[in-house]
Amino acid sequence: MIQAQGATIAVLGSGSWGTALALLLAKNGAKVRLWGLEAAEIIKHGENQAYHPGIALLEHMQVCEQIEAALSGVDAVLLAVPSVAFADMVARVKAADQVRSLAWATKGFDHNKGQLLSELLLTQWPDIEGMAVLSGPSFAGEVIAKKPSAVNMAGSDKSLGQFWCDCLNNDYFHVRISNDIIGVQVGGAVKNVIAIAAGIVDGMGYGANARCALITQGLAEMQALGVAMGANPATFSDLAGIGDLMLTATDDQSRNRRFGLALGRGESPEQAEQGIGQVVEGKITAESVARLAAKYDVAMPMLGQLMSVLQGEIGLNQLPKGWFLP
Repeated sequence: MIQAQGATIAVLGSGSWGTALALLLAKNGAKVRLWGLEAAEIIKHGENQAYHPGIALLEHMQVCEQIEAALSGVDAVLLAVPSVAFADMVARVKAADQVRSLAWATKGFDHNKGQLLSELLLTQWPDIEGMAVLSGPSFAGEVIAKKPSAVNMAGSDKSLGQFWCDCLNNDYFHVRISNDIIGVQVGGAVKNVIAIAAGIVDGMGYGANARCALITQGLAEMQALGVAMGANPATFSDLAGIGDLMLTATDDQSRNRRFGLALGRGESPEQAEQGIGQVVEGKITAESVARLAAKYDVAMPMLGQLMSVLQGEIGLNQLPKGWFLP
């Protein structure tokens, strides 16, 4: 087993979350190589001005413009890219032939087939020896600011989960190991869709009572889908379930919640997404949730109504009264 202290780790994805994780790993003693779309600008300015201006990076890690350089001779790889880029990243890591396991901090589904990212990974890389997924309530800016955070890491085997736990754990960032790789993925994906609904309810001025009722219903629908897919129901009472849902649905640092707020105030989906300026993962994930609910014959009445809005089938003024109530 690879030793966490001093391990050479490639973090692929230099957005807000990827940069935060790369810095966390580096400060915990890993030799980090960061690659992503912002690499050239980070090398030029010494910081990620697009996401974390004022935070020095080059003194802590190697930033690579070429993915081949980032992957050469590494001990482990962590993906922190949007779900739509996941398949391409898996193919590139596999082709580099440097590692036999893969971890990711991506929250979403494979949107081509409406399946878990772990299922997509096994389709592309059937002989992979291990996989692990990180998820939980963790805004990138607060992690960089060393504010207390706690997340779940679910691994396909205990040793791989422990490796990543050892790499990431410190006095302000706590990682709790889970053996439910399905539930952790479902929680991390579906909570983004629920956060949009929570934003809509607040944008329409329905109040705190309505928001909490919606979150309660959303959690029930998330758990029902997860259990139908093979998850442990207890996972949804943990950090990757209710923890991440509460964070994303109630705090305006959440892109998904802000997207919903804009919709609730009358903006079109296109206007709302343009105003966010970043990927709204929940908008992409909503279609996959609908497909999975149909596949597993799971009733998701609240999220089903939201899908109709996001797909342009109905307007907010056409939603049934109390569509979000349990």
